[in-house]
Amino acid sequence: MSGLTNALVICVVVVLVVVRQFKAQEIGTDRRWWVIPAVLIFMAVREPDLLDPQHRVESVALLAVEVVVGLAMGVGWARTSHVWTEPDGTAWSKGTKATAVVWAVGIGLRAGLFGIGALLQVRQGSAGLMLALAATLLARSGLLVLRTGTGRSAYGMADAAPVPTRKEPV
Repeated sequence: MSGLTNALVICVVVVLVVVRQFKAQEIGTDRRWWVIPAVLIFMAVREPDLLDPQHRVESVALLAVEVVVGLAMGVGWARTSHVWTEPDGTAWSKGTKATAVVWAVGIGLRAGLFGIGALLQVRQGSAGLMLALAATLLARSGLLVLRTGTGRSAYGMADAAPVPTRKEPV
């Protein structure tokens, strides 16, 4: 895929994620929460610009830190999301003000990493950002599924205690 197409895919995913995080959303119980991150990972690893061949060590280090920042951002996002269960048993989540702080810090860290890469003259493409976004979504979705207990019985584990039933805050 071209760099422009990758950039458009990343922008669309980020806009959808950011806009939707502050609206109440049902937490998927279909056990396909990993599909979008998997597609992003597939798209990222098949791109030739994932690593800079002239600066391989620096490129790998920046990519590793980028993925760690993505994972941390996903964990922070999941931990700061308000989660509740409706009387019909559906689990819901909604971002909070703390979630916005997590996003701001994560974007700032990613911008800093891009700046460090530019100072080191490491060629950076969209594949690294796509991989980090996949890590963010994977961590967030996985933790929300664990928090609600919606995915546990599918793996032969005992059902978790349900998330307390409560109304969404106003």
